[in-house]
Amino acid sequence: MSDKSPLDLTGKYALVTGGSRGIGRAISKLLASHGATVCFNYLRNREAAKEAFAEIAAVGPEPLEVRANVADAAHVDRLFDSIGEKFGRLDILVSNAALGVLKPVTELREKDWAWTMDINARALVKLSKHSIELMGDRGGSIVGVSSLGSTRAIPFYGAVGASKAALESLVRHLAIENAEKGIRVNVVSGGAVDTDALKFFPNREEILSEGLKRTPAGRLVTPEDMADAVLFLVSDLAKMVHGQTLIVDGGTSIVA
Repeated sequence: MSDKSPLDLTGKYALVTGGSRGIGRAISKLLASHGATVCFNYLRNREAAKEAFAEIAAVGPEPLEVRANVADAAHVDRLFDSIGEKFGRLDILVSNAALGVLKPVTELREKDWAWTMDINARALVKLSKHSIELMGDRGGSIVGVSSLGSTRAIPFYGAVGASKAALESLVRHLAIENAEKGIRVNVVSGGAVDTDALKFFPNREEILSEGLKRTPAGRLVTPEDMADAVLFLVSDLAKMVHGQTLIVDGGTSIVA
């Protein structure tokens, strides 16, 4: 029997999109602390990327940072060119980058809808295609990051919620298409998590207070809670978990 822990990711290469802040940074740091060499992308905030780089490097192998918009196919191509050149392979993809327009559904413009769907759902298709090519016959793990808004109606969340529902559906299809290759595809879905992204919600305080009130566990979900779930799904402990949505919400979704 091997002495290696099933959570040991030494020798693994991972891409975490949106890895410079919030949930993505927590995931990047945790994977690195378990031995993975991490590539993370960021879109605009160079200072946050520098901070993330230092924090990740402090707990694991030196990471690779790439500025890229995952909703832009040309940017994704360049991102994977960098990964191929630096790593030569990939074992883990965490599709975490998320943005979206927060408006009532009837106020959404066509471009609002298209942009939200592109970055939260369609990007997974392109990211997965490149990742699967770099995983080759070694297998690997792909994890999408979703939220309870994929199945619940939340004010101003119509476009984002629909994009997250599409993400979860895509994951199920990718899972059955790639299981025989040894590639697992799953989703981590979180309850209310107080990150920078939530600052853009006009009803942020209501979301947090109601989320806390409705959570049986008595506290809100943290980025680290989400990262723990991702670590499980990309580890050998989850080697027979395919096409599932793992909900991390302290019990919120089971309360009537």
